[in-house]
Amino acid sequence: MKQRSVLVVLFDGIQSLDVTGPLEVFAGASGFPEVTYELRTASLDGAPVRSSSGLVLVPDGSLADAATPHTLLVPGGEGTRDPAPGLIDWLRLHGPRPERLVSVCSGALLLAAAGQLDGHRVTTHWNVCDHLARTYPAVEVDPEPIFVRDGRLATSAGVTAGIDLALALVEEDHGREVALTVARHLVVFLRRPGNQSQFSAQLTAQTARREPLREVQHWITEHPGEDLSVESLAARARLSPRHFARAFQAETGMTPGRYVDRVRLEQARRLLEDTTDGVTGIASTCGYGTPEAMRRAFLKVLGTGPAEYRRRFSPRPAGDPATTTMQFAH
Repeated sequence: MKQRSVLVVLFDGIQSLDVTGPLEVFAGASGFPEVTYELRTASLDGAPVRSSSGLVLVPDGSLADAATPHTLLVPGGEGTRDPAPGLIDWLRLHGPRPERLVSVCSGALLLAAAGQLDGHRVTTHWNVCDHLARTYPAVEVDPEPIFVRDGRLATSAGVTAGIDLALALVEEDHGREVALTVARHLVVFLRRPGNQSQFSAQLTAQTARREPLREVQHWITEHPGEDLSVESLAARARLSPRHFARAFQAETGMTPGRYVDRVRLEQARRLLEDTTDGVTGIASTCGYGTPEAMRRAFLKVLGTGPAEYRRRFSPRPAGDPATTTMQFAH
């Protein structure tokens, strides 16, 4: 049995869920036979830290006394805005040593300040992506995915995306069944793919100011299988196609075509995850016309086809042995 050590860096102003979410994933995986993660937390001086919500976290020790772990995880939180210089110095010296270097949410700012992200593709919470890109131009910031792997480096978006990343790391270490079973016991989404967008179409797009355009947005979401051409949508909004296209983009921040593409993909994903409907039927329901058109859309955005997506991310039937393998201590 190969034991992997995980060290989580603590500091004042930390986001507590960035710490507890991944730790619960690794601890849950350790309930499997032949799976062991040695979990430790450490602050700069070994003293307790206060999270942004006021929760006090007591570390196992100081960073100075911590052994080099297999996985070093740096959470985010308000404390990343003005970090202690000693913390950045420690990350600069010790960041290159672990086999895996991980950040959750705005923890990427600490790694960037320590020079650990230069030349790498990374992500972080959508609200700090622009700041990260402007402040550290040597870092390639991708604001879209919920997490990004680049060699030994792994970075994730905000809060719950840290759980998704931790599940992906567990899958990498111990296989898909372990990761999926941990997800079920934590009652979370069964391992979202890393290149899934941080936002749904409805969250990414702004809500249109004018009522006819808002009604069109709602219609698209409720009727992905209908004719959603610009001409058809413009007629529903009682505008000319040219005027509608300009107004829709101006008020929502994206073209009608891009909005439709996102809505259809999200609906197809949900049906693959939550139903046993066939791919052909889902393609028709979601407005793709043919399974091949849906397959191309999945490959373009998610990097995997619908059949493989369903195999990896849909729940197993009740009674599957994989759901009863893990033993939890009480």
